[in-house]
Amino acid sequence: MVRTPAPLHWKLVIDSGDPHAQADFWAAALGYEVEDNSALIERLIDVGAVPADLTIEWHGRRAFRDLMAVRHPDDPVDEGSGTGLGRRLLFQRVPEAKTVKNRLHLDVHAGAERRVEEVERLRGLGATVLREVKEPGGQWVVMADPEGNEFCVQ
Repeated sequence: MVRTPAPLHWKLVIDSGDPHAQADFWAAALGYEVEDNSALIERLIDVGAVPADLTIEWHGRRAFRDLMAVRHPDDPVDEGSGTGLGRRLLFQRVPEAKTVKNRLHLDVHAGAERRVEEVERLRGLGATVLREVKEPGGQWVVMADPEGNEFCVQ
């Protein structure tokens, strides 16, 4: 008898030069919430598990210096850590800049009736339009976030 494994929980981790700015952009772009891990961070500092110099003050609360996540507002949250338990994007600081096309990207589904409006809203948040695609199978706009990561608005 073959046993089917339980589905795995996952998050998408995105390398970033400034994870906090990326979290702000993507939270606004998707209507997500920036995670508040300050209670967890305070506990970790208090027990000596994390040195305070690995944290910063950000939006009036303590945050990890090199990590910041956003989560869907309707998904559950671990109240003790502030970590989302559903759809999440985690931005992690890396030393190198983005240099080549993404191998993985997000598609943002606005719908044909809202695509133009959403593209303009995202441009106002700091995204840039790379190209517009019109093919027999569909139409979308390829954009880049403030750090150059490509994503599509469909």
